[in-house]
Amino acid sequence: MPLTDPASHLPDPAPMEQALLWQDLQRQSQFQAWLEGVSKRFSLDSASVRLASADASFRRYLRVNTTQGGMGPTLIIMDAPPEKENSQPFVNVAALLKDAGIRSPQVLDWNEPQGFMLLTDLGSRTMMQTMDPTRPPPLDLYLQAIDALIAWQLASREGVLPPYDYALLRREIDLFPQWYLKEHRHVTLTEKQAQVMESAFEAIIASNLRWPSVYVHRDFMPRNLMVADDVPSLGALGVLDFQDAVYGPITYDIASLMRDAFLSWDEDFCLDVTIRYWDKARKVGLPVGDDFGEFYRGVEWMGLQRHLKIAGIFARLTLRDGKPKYLADTPRFIGYIRATCDRYIELKPLLRLIEDIEGIVQPINLAYPRLNKPK
Repeated sequence: MPLTDPASHLPDPAPMEQALLWQDLQRQSQFQAWLEGVSKRFSLDSASVRLASADASFRRYLRVNTTQGGMGPTLIIMDAPPEKENSQPFVNVAALLKDAGIRSPQVLDWNEPQGFMLLTDLGSRTMMQTMDPTRPPPLDLYLQAIDALIAWQLASREGVLPPYDYALLRREIDLFPQWYLKEHRHVTLTEKQAQVMESAFEAIIASNLRWPSVYVHRDFMPRNLMVADDVPSLGALGVLDFQDAVYGPITYDIASLMRDAFLSWDEDFCLDVTIRYWDKARKVGLPVGDDFGEFYRGVEWMGLQRHLKIAGIFARLTLRDGKPKYLADTPRFIGYIRATCDRYIELKPLLRLIEDIEGIVQPINLAYPRLNKPK
């Protein structure tokens, strides 16, 4: 199952100016028939349907007004062709998030055979879109994020979500040599290089699997966290793009939050938020251990796994799916990978291998750009 890029709700275009385009006339006809039915039940203004966002998968999200109170509140429509997207996990995890008391889209109607879904609307502003790249990182929002994460993890039960086991971790990390190195960089590893990578990958996976399992969102980051338009207060963050959730290492989601695929903060800030998360998690009984140093190492090694995977995913999005914008963040991934490998003696051979492949000779620079300003 491919990793999906965040389905973040982008700001609406100018009202009614962006036409809703359909490449498949049969699907358009199916949509109109479904929309007519739900419009009557939920008082929708069917003429107001417009694009809200699209993501790296085959899903897209539409926004529609209700007819109550003029323009009134809005709802979200998911358009997910069933032959390309399985929406059942989305429905299942939405219910888990609701049970955990986490603000998330709730399913109001689902046409499973045709892949149309009506959802509650969490608003149009992601956490990332509220950030000002000229100002310090917003600690208050990150504290809200770790509160939501802890609530999600506390709800964990074994056997409910697919396991984030060796097989899945291995499939994901292998996307790096398959898509980033071979297909994107046109690199064929020598036997010695392949042995170095194999040894490093096995060590990374083994390290990650040593941590206890909880519910794992898999893309818990600011592009998938929604700030309420009307209630920007503590606890108001909503959670999106959760359909790939699994049951796996507790280090994963905090690594995803603080080692973001699309933005970077200074390490001191990342360390501060991670300490705050660890302290809160430990106090409520989550299995993060009593040694923060060991936990932080676990987070770093999980972040390394994640960024090797994402580099492969984003290369695949470019080469297979025709979505080249994602590879623009490649220097960030390579920077994360190099910084982590440089910190641990066991990973030095992998560092040298990647630097050889990338043709990098300059020293490692941890002063990443703080933020890619949202467009």
